[in-house]
Amino acid sequence: MIVVLFGQPHSGKTTLGELVRQFTQLKKHTEVHHLDGDELRKLYDNTDYSKEGRISNLNRASDIAAYLDSKGLDVVMSLVYPYIEARTYLNALVPNVKWIYLTYDGERGREKFHVKDFDYPIGEDVITINTSYQSVHDSLVQILHLVQQ
Repeated sequence: MIVVLFGQPHSGKTTLGELVRQFTQLKKHTEVHHLDGDELRKLYDNTDYSKEGRISNLNRASDIAAYLDSKGLDVVMSLVYPYIEARTYLNALVPNVKWIYLTYDGERGREKFHVKDFDYPIGEDVITINTSYQSVHDSLVQILHLVQQ
């Protein structure tokens, strides 16, 4: 199983991704891996925020997730995934990826890091959660319900 929490910076991806990992791990009594975009950038010393640099980083994360999935391991991913071609790449590697798009209204202080040419998931098979209107707990419950379907 691969679950991807994606959206603009500060939408709750990392916080919710880690909580989904913890709860899924407890429920299944098995290790669940959390791949976080910021952590992967540090690991690979990737500071290229161009479209090409982002896609390269996302494809690397997709390759890692697909490998873990092929070994029967569950993966939760928390990455921006702003481009449809990067999302399509992961979908081509692994069937049945669960995509959850996190968004929010207003300002949270990281808007200067937003991807300006973000391909919003219109017409894609994704679930959208606006984290402005519910608590972290309620968002987590909604995500866990979606993951278990």
